[in-house]
Amino acid sequence: MTLHQRPSLREVPAYKQGKPAPAGASKLSSNESPHEPLPSVLASIQEGLSTIHRYPSIAAPALTSALSEQFDIPSEQITLGAGSVEVASQIIHAVAAEGDEVMYAWRSFEAYPSLVRIAGATPVEVPLDAQSRHDLPAMLDAITDKTRLIFICNPNNPTGTVVQAEELDSFINSVPRNILVVVDEAYVHFDRSAVRADGLALFRKYPHVAVLHTFSKAYGLAGLRIGYAISPTEVAANLRKVAVPFGVSDLAQRAAVASLAAIDELSVRIEEVVTQRERMYEGLAQAGYPVVRSQANFVWIDAGEKTLDLEAQLADGGVIVRAFAGEGLRISSGTKEEVNRVLAALPALNTAEVATA
Repeated sequence: MTLHQRPSLREVPAYKQGKPAPAGASKLSSNESPHEPLPSVLASIQEGLSTIHRYPSIAAPALTSALSEQFDIPSEQITLGAGSVEVASQIIHAVAAEGDEVMYAWRSFEAYPSLVRIAGATPVEVPLDAQSRHDLPAMLDAITDKTRLIFICNPNNPTGTVVQAEELDSFINSVPRNILVVVDEAYVHFDRSAVRADGLALFRKYPHVAVLHTFSKAYGLAGLRIGYAISPTEVAANLRKVAVPFGVSDLAQRAAVASLAAIDELSVRIEEVVTQRERMYEGLAQAGYPVVRSQANFVWIDAGEKTLDLEAQLADGGVIVRAFAGEGLRISSGTKEEVNRVLAALPALNTAEVATA
């Protein structure tokens, strides 16, 4: 006799983590910080080790208070989760029921379709435009009476492109007020564009906007899993209802508070990542690869059918990246030495290769 299982899960792909790197290779497949934790952050974690036999505070008063002060937003509008991906899952469960539609650009964050299907909702994927950017007019056209939620990943993962401020403002203003627009800003700290949209400003301006942030990328806490949402009060209240109890550890909360206090030190590291991202982009562009200008901590090569060939070429050069077969490669910004490896592994293309890339 076969055990009963949920039939709809057949359509849900398991999330694929970035490939691990063999000894001696550079792991640039997961958009992680190349820097080890700051001493002050490690000290804060060390102080909490003696109490790990106790449950963490679900309310996380120290962290929510620090975030409230930083953004001048009431604590009740701040909710936590095990990374912004878990908070995104909370939002989907809180807003969309079975048969409701959740919209996002595609390709975008790989977890979106799985999270939507797991919640029993229907994913609506709107293709990126020819510049690998969100096609906002097409997204507006795709809204139906079943649309409950729209994700805007800005900067977008995996292409690194951004939605400009005026474009996003106009888009949100055109979305019916009963549809929640979530601006996922996991990579916002790396955005140096002059036209960057400010998710928090949009949150303050419109009643149907939420913002996602994470401590995984710029703050270097990927292994501790902590992120947060800033959302309308009624949405935040429901996020707390669907959140996994005690899902954010005390160690993660401590590390996040310490990281907020060390933003000046972290800013230096963030600039290093941005510098190496720009160096990698310029090197690949000059070599003839169809690389997309990025405002995240990675670059995207729109490699199409040559994706797996380039992935293998990089692996031979000691670099592990994230490949999306038939579409492209995402290469995280690492140290100067790691970027050197990338550029060495992908030498200049000849004219014929560029034409077919």
